[in-house]
Amino acid sequence: MSSSSLSSSSSSSSPASAVRVLTELDHVRIGKWLDTHAAQHEALQNLLDNADLVASDAVAPDVVTMRSRVQVAEPGEGTVREITLAYPDEADAAQGRISVLSPAGTALLGLRAGDVARWTAPDGRVSALQVRAVAFQPEASGDLLR
Repeated sequence: MSSSSLSSSSSSSSPASAVRVLTELDHVRIGKWLDTHAAQHEALQNLLDNADLVASDAVAPDVVTMRSRVQVAEPGEGTVREITLAYPDEADAAQGRISVLSPAGTALLGLRAGDVARWTAPDGRVSALQVRAVAFQPEASGDLLR
């Protein structure tokens, strides 16, 4: 996947909104997985290396964290769908659980409601999803050790 690229942009004009935020727990868990697979997931490794880290109890409720249920839509489209950002062993596309290792999952992690995730799929197709809302975030519900 080293040939795929990833970026995110925000619908707001604030430069600070382009910074991706990860909880320390998500950072550690994903980092452990990447220790053995880093070459295959360069975009995710770049996110881990450059994100702002916060404690689980300090993350804003509109940030996409692991196991968050997120309402997304293609930019300019009205059809909203709900997906859950999952660890690889929990992913099930038919159930709406997408892996953080997928290009879309990596692009969504750490964004805020209103931000747009953009990525290039392995087949070269460019895609985008706008985060309309974070319908459920484990940290906001008090589940800090999920």
